[in-house]
Amino acid sequence: MNIKTEENIIQLIKNDPWMMEILKAAKTLNLPDWWVCAGFVRSKIWDTLHGFEKRTPLADIDVVYFDPMNTETGVEKEYEKQLLERNPNLPWSVKNQARMHIVNGFEPYESAVDAISKFPETVTALGVKLDGDNEVILAAPCGIEDAINMEVWPTTLFSEVNIHKNKYKSRILNKNWQQTWPKVKINGL
Repeated sequence: MNIKTEENIIQLIKNDPWMMEILKAAKTLNLPDWWVCAGFVRSKIWDTLHGFEKRTPLADIDVVYFDPMNTETGVEKEYEKQLLERNPNLPWSVKNQARMHIVNGFEPYESAVDAISKFPETVTALGVKLDGDNEVILAAPCGIEDAINMEVWPTTLFSEVNIHKNKYKSRILNKNWQQTWPKVKINGL
């Protein structure tokens, strides 16, 4: 399949029962400003562009939300437990983006999408969720071009400051995406 637009990406996800089940499970938590993001979206795009018939396994399924009123990590673990009860064979990871700026040494985020825009790579700065009618919504604060062109670049924050540049480089080396997806081009090292 050719992927050129946000609508193409949304259609890919809508046509994937496994992905839709994950989105439905995340929606049941009723989290404020929630998204399933990063590799969940990126891997689907790259698997499709590589013509893979079998899904590339995910290290985790990133569910993010934004709740500045309750930033206790124990709450996140409770949400993960609820998701595991629903889908016990999936590697759930739930993180409140209202506290994650501290981990990265950034200014406080304004929303989950603002946090997604500050992920290390533009190709992971993608999120999807279901609206009230169970329609798929895509957030792509850094655009979709790098993901669909299989070009890995650091987001602005990870290209400007040396400490963040080093985190980007380290992540890229550890992820070794080109071993799984040989058409991917790595930039910004």
